Amino acid sequence: MIKFLIRLSCLSAMGLVLSVTLLCPPSHAEDQPLSDLTQDCIACHSSVTPAIVADWRRSAHSRITPSKGMERPELERRVSSQNVPDQLKEVVVGCAECHTVNPDNHGDVFNHNDQKVHLTVTPKDCAVCHQVEESQYQKNIMAFAHTNLSKNAVYQTLMTTINGTQEFVKKGTVIKDPNQKTSDESCYACHGTEVKVLKKKTRTTDYGDMEFVELSGWPNDGVGRLNPDGSRGSCSSCHTRHQFAIHMARKPYTCSQCHKGPDVPGYKIYSVSKHGTMFSSLKDEWNFKSVPWTLGKDFSAPTCATCHVSLLVNPEGSVIAKRTHQMNDRLPWRTFGLIYSHAHPKSPDTSIIRNADGLPLPTTFLGVPAAEFLISPDEQKTRKETLQKICLSCHAPGWVNGHWDRFENTLKTSDEMTLAATKILTQAWDQKLADRTNPFDEAIEKHWTEQWLFYGNSTRLSSAMLGSDYGVFDRGRWFMGRSIQDMLDTLHFLAGVKKK
Repeated sequence: MIKFLIRLSCLSAMGLVLSVTLLCPPSHAEDQPLSDLTQDCIACHSSVTPAIVADWRRSAHSRITPSKGMERPELERRVSSQNVPDQLKEVVVGCAECHTVNPDNHGDVFNHNDQKVHLTVTPKDCAVCHQVEESQYQKNIMAFAHTNLSKNAVYQTLMTTINGTQEFVKKGTVIKDPNQKTSDESCYACHGTEVKVLKKKTRTTDYGDMEFVELSGWPNDGVGRLNPDGSRGSCSSCHTRHQFAIHMARKPYTCSQCHKGPDVPGYKIYSVSKHGTMFSSLKDEWNFKSVPWTLGKDFSAPTCATCHVSLLVNPEGSVIAKRTHQMNDRLPWRTFGLIYSHAHPKSPDTSIIRNADGLPLPTTFLGVPAAEFLISPDEQKTRKETLQKICLSCHAPGWVNGHWDRFENTLKTSDEMTLAATKILTQAWDQKLADRTNPFDEAIEKHWTEQWLFYGNSTRLSSAMLGSDYGVFDRGRWFMGRSIQDMLDTLHFLAGVKKK
C-alpha cells in the first residue's frame, strides 16, 4: 500500500523541537486509473454522500485494477474470475463498475444522468471479479436463508406468532398476521428480504429533476436477500459497503450482527471464551489484512472467519485450510435453529426437506432424522477433519480430540433434554390440554420452544466454542432443566383445571 510521510514539528515549552513522523494511507491512490463514469459519480457524490465516497477511497477496490489483481501469486490473489471483461480490467472498481454492470439483468435499473444505474449490487455483480466466491456462496445455507424461512410452513407459524399483533377478545387473544414491514425489519433483517421494484418516480433535487426507483424490502443486507436480478444474498452482509474491507469480515463483530442471541448466541459465547479473551486482548497486535492469513504470524487465536471461511497458511506457507464461502464445508453438524442437532443438510435449500411426518424439518418432533436429506456419516467425518486441521494448528491431538468428544456428548445430552420436553408437550396435545394447530402460541408450547430455540442452542454452541457459563447458568443446562419443570407444572395445572 502506498503511504504518505507527513512530518509534524512542534516547539515544546522547553524550546526543544519535537518531530513526529506519521504514516498515513492516502484517501485514494491517485495514480490508479478511474473510468470516466466513475469520475462523474465522484464529482457529485463527494458532496451528496461524502461518507460513501470516503469509504470507497479507503477500499482495495480504489487502489488496484482487476488486471493487476489477477497477476498476484495464487495464494495472494483475491480476483478469482478468469475472464474479467476488457472494459473493466484496466480501471479500478469504482461506483460505475458496480452500479451499472449487468443492467439488462436488473429490474431495479433507472435512468440516472443518462446512464442505466441500479441501486442493488448483488452477488451476480460481484461475480464479475469474484466468480469462485459467488459460486461457493450459492451452495451455502445462508444464500437460501430467505427461502428456508418463507417456504417453511412451520417457521412461518413461528414467525407469525412472534411478529403478529395480538388483539384481546373476550378471555383470550387473537394473533393477526404481521404486515410485511414488520417481518422485513425482524426475521428477514438477517434472513434477507425479497427486494421488489414498486415504481419509478421523478424528484426535484439540487441538480434538477432526476429519476429514482422505489423498492419494497429495502434497505436490507440480509444473507439470503432475493435481488431484482434474480440472485440470492448480499455480499455486504459481511463485506460492508463501501470499503468491503477484508479485515472487517475477519473480525467477530461482523458476525455478531446476526449471531448474538438468544437464539444464536455465537458472538456472546465467543466473547467469554478463551479464544474471545485472546482476541479482545491481543487484536491490536494482529494483522487482519494479510492474504493469505498466517497462523502464528498474523494472529494467534481464531475468530469466526478463521474456522469457517478464511484461507489459512502456516509460517512456512503451507495451506492449512482453503478459503471457502460455502461455510458448511467445515460443518459436520447443524447445531442451532432446529429442534434437535443433526447432520448437515445436503442441499442449502432446506425447504425441500420432508421428515417422517411430512413436515419440512430435518427431524421429527421426537428426533427421528430425515436421513435421506442429510449428509452421510462419511461426509460428516470429512468435514470434521477439515475443521480439526485448523484446531490442530494450535492444539495437540489430545486436546482437540478431548474437546470434540465433549462437544458430541453435549449434542447427545442436549437433544435428550429437548426430547423430554417434547414428550411433555405431546402429552398435553394428546390429552387436549393444548391445541397442536399452532405449536408456538400457548404457555406450555412457548416453554417448549425456548427449550430448543434458546437453551439447547446455547448449550451446544457453548460446548463448541468453549464458553462454559453459557452452557450452564446463562441460558444453558440450568434453563433446560427449569423449562422441563415449568412444562410439567403447567401440564399438571391444566389437567387439574380440566377435571374441575
